[in-house]
Amino acid sequence: MIQAIQMILALSFLVVIHELGHFFFARLFGVRVEKFYVFFNPSFSLIRVKKFDGVWHVALLSRNVDENDEWAKHPESTEWGIGWVPFGGYCAIVGMVDETQNADKLKGEVQPWEFRAKKAWQRLLIIMGGILVNFVAAMAIFSALLFHYGEDSLPMRNAPEGLYFSSLMQGEGFEQHDRILTINGEEPEETIDAISWLILEGKREVTVVRGSDTVSLTMSEDLGKRFLTLQANMDKKEREKARADKGYKKRHYVIMTEFLPFVIDSVMDGGPAMYGGLMKGDIVTHVAGVETPCYVQVQDELVNHPCDSVMLTIRRGEETLLRPVFIGDRCTLGVIMKSKYTMMETAHRDYSFLEAIPAGITHGWKTLVAYVKQMRLVFTKEGAQSVGGFGAIGSMFPGFWNWQLFWSMTAYLSLILAFMNFLPIPALDGGYILFILIEMLTGKQPGDKFLEKANNIGFWLLLALLIFANGNDILRFFF
Repeated sequence: MIQAIQMILALSFLVVIHELGHFFFARLFGVRVEKFYVFFNPSFSLIRVKKFDGVWHVALLSRNVDENDEWAKHPESTEWGIGWVPFGGYCAIVGMVDETQNADKLKGEVQPWEFRAKKAWQRLLIIMGGILVNFVAAMAIFSALLFHYGEDSLPMRNAPEGLYFSSLMQGEGFEQHDRILTINGEEPEETIDAISWLILEGKREVTVVRGSDTVSLTMSEDLGKRFLTLQANMDKKEREKARADKGYKKRHYVIMTEFLPFVIDSVMDGGPAMYGGLMKGDIVTHVAGVETPCYVQVQDELVNHPCDSVMLTIRRGEETLLRPVFIGDRCTLGVIMKSKYTMMETAHRDYSFLEAIPAGITHGWKTLVAYVKQMRLVFTKEGAQSVGGFGAIGSMFPGFWNWQLFWSMTAYLSLILAFMNFLPIPALDGGYILFILIEMLTGKQPGDKFLEKANNIGFWLLLALLIFANGNDILRFFF
């Protein structure tokens, strides 16, 4: 529920500011805006507000107006409202063929307050207004976060024992405890940077420090696709466990991480660890006789012993102890592991107001570039299967409320919304931009009927993509 609320709030905020971008430039150039709605309002609206005859009129839970309604007799004023379908929103610009009006409504004489009456460069700015606002909003949010919270990082070079690598990465030539020096000649700051560069962006040339040697590795071209396949297979198993046990916490495939021991920070009351005699500060070194020097190995080995009593080897100070623990069907110890932020030397930087602005813009631009590069995986079979809809978006938010995480994710989604709307697909802003740019080059404006047909095609393409993405969510939930 908390994830769903965060998603609805974030998307609603982003859609509102996106449409306000269109609204601002439309009014700047004297174009009328018939309606501005948060959420969609088929048949009726939750709230309708409009000023005419010098008075603000408000209607609650009312049917939408028709041409004979008193509200419709004052087209010079914008109707503001809230719909009842809690996703999206729209800005109905007069004289523009879009999802709110077709070409048949534009057969009359062109009026000076209409979108189609304006110069090409003005229409271009009106269409680009939403994209610009989403882009600027993302940069502003990132800057504000840096100014308020500063920036915490966990430099990969500070990992005392190097990195842990999954079997997938070991197959690429990595060995446990390797330290990544450069990727394509650039040094990654954190582990998440290395994962993004190798898996999502497809960078291939890696230099690692192995003991006293420096070793060069070349990644496979299909590394990203193979990772998506492994992640999908693991997700399927984890979903099955979560459906069988609502309290089960799903895990994800760990491709690489800091090589850190499993140190218990706290023991939960009534959990397996408490009954097994485990204590804060204990270090789990073996599970059922299998050596587990990295915390990931502890988690991976526990799942091999469901509903079983597992013998754990514990290091407590100078002592080595054996403790049998019944882990149940969730295959968990019932402990909270010591955070890697307390086991490694972290880096924190505070930003002044003037420093935060360029730093936020730089961070936002890097985030956008990384996202665009990741799109290459979407056009593969493995990538298409990983595409998600509202369920996937909701899962990106944490299951608890944290303002820093909420606004970080909102800024990220704002960049995605800006990029997706810039794609030259009819019915999206990018489609309109493409047609206006062609007009500016050729001097010929596309006809209203052509725009209507193009929008219809684009609409059905987007609807198909929406069904496909949310269908993937449904399949992942049930199968």
